[in-house]
Amino acid sequence: MQVADNSVVFFHYELKNDQNEVVDTTEGEEPIPYIHGKQQIVLGLEEAMLGHKAGDKFDVCVPPEKGYGLHDEDKLFDVDRALFAGMADLAVGSMCEMTNEHGQPEVVTVAEIGDEVVTVDANHPFAGQVLTFAIEITSVREATETELENGIG
Repeated sequence: MQVADNSVVFFHYELKNDQNEVVDTTEGEEPIPYIHGKQQIVLGLEEAMLGHKAGDKFDVCVPPEKGYGLHDEDKLFDVDRALFAGMADLAVGSMCEMTNEHGQPEVVTVAEIGDEVVTVDANHPFAGQVLTFAIEITSVREATETELENGIG
């Protein structure tokens, strides 16, 4: 069976950033499942999966516009340093969860630490980067009605 809308695809991947560094992999783990056409993986990867079948191995480069988006300077915020008083290990690059302006939790990365404020970045860590995926599709099957309604797992 080929990958098409409403098919369940299981795959392994190795992800490299635009400096050609491996930043994530499923090596030694179970393959990742998703339902094709339901926007459960980045757009560029989902587009590249279409038409492939179990056993296929391929590489795909995903530009930021079809990955995690461009880096948005409007997602940099200065936060009162006092809010981080309980974090003894606060450092540039630290990730933490904060509440955004809509009252929802959001993971941010510490970009800069000053005496009065801490600048945090709410962009995805891979925003603005070309991502290269090495893919191995392990299985493809039709999704069940339950999976289509509720997702996998």
